[in-house]
Amino acid sequence: MKSTTVQALLARQGEEIGVSEWIVVDQAMVDRFAEVTDDRQFIHVDPERAAREGPYGGPVAHGFLTLSLLPAMAATALPRIEGLRFAVNYGFDRIRFVAPVPVGRRVRGHFLLRHAKWKAPGDLQFDVEVTVEIEGQERPALVATWLGRRYLESGETE
Repeated sequence: MKSTTVQALLARQGEEIGVSEWIVVDQAMVDRFAEVTDDRQFIHVDPERAAREGPYGGPVAHGFLTLSLLPAMAATALPRIEGLRFAVNYGFDRIRFVAPVPVGRRVRGHFLLRHAKWKAPGDLQFDVEVTVEIEGQERPALVATWLGRRYLESGETE
């Protein structure tokens, strides 16, 4: 993973700051997610019935599964900030599940730094526009504005 200074990252507001590696969304992943979330709709966990009766021609991943892959995508896409103590999720301003992810397809995240601002010394808030691409499809799986906080060792504010 690349590293960068906070100043260099702040200079990239309005730019794409990373693209993740591809992640295969297979049936085993979907089944595990269904078990954890107790969301066992046939369109997710029953490939035969999903192909026969479902609207997508086969099983699809849960939208929330796609959303939950964002940290894994960020880990391979975003540079590590020098002097980072820790990072936390702050929430989302907007999430849209644009297209379903067919089971067996690969997805990856594109991260655009919309805005960053200091909330307090050493406390930087990021607003990142994330688009989750489905390999071979024009429409993305998900578009979201992800808010995060980064806490730095230095206590800097500029």
